[in-house]
Amino acid sequence: MLRNRMSPIEAQPIDKLDIAILRCLQGNGRETYEVIGERVGLSASAVLRRVKRLEEVGIIDRYVALVRPEAVGLGLTAYLNVRLEKHTESHKRNPMDLFRASVQSWPEVVECVALTGDMDYLLRVVVEDMAHYSRFIMDTLLKHPSVQDCKTSFVLDRVKATTAVPL
Repeated sequence: MLRNRMSPIEAQPIDKLDIAILRCLQGNGRETYEVIGERVGLSASAVLRRVKRLEEVGIIDRYVALVRPEAVGLGLTAYLNVRLEKHTESHKRNPMDLFRASVQSWPEVVECVALTGDMDYLLRVVVEDMAHYSRFIMDTLLKHPSVQDCKTSFVLDRVKATTAVPL
């Protein structure tokens, strides 16, 4: 039996209807409230009220169009484990802060997460081809003053790719 889950955002309770609505929206973010209402057993206006609340409390973060990289000429995806320098002169910014700020301006990096373990960050990089990847590594990443080392793995095949969280 499904109990009310608490959202960590503001300890907002979400019930089985909220979860059903979220599942519908994760499958198709452009679905009408009428169609969602039919699927979950609510009126369109009740679905709208619930969706607005889920947006306001931050459970629904944003709506996007998911673009297949290959369809727009970005045929190479790589995952890069990055290790940063740990010691820096005291008058300089923290290496992690400097790296985090720089990553925001690199369009090739579509995801960056901080890690536990030997490496500090994992980057998902999407580029046109190996030449583009080489330019990014040599001219951008390895020239960054905080970067000590990186290791790359290239995607051969996408076995599963979803943006949906398991509800």
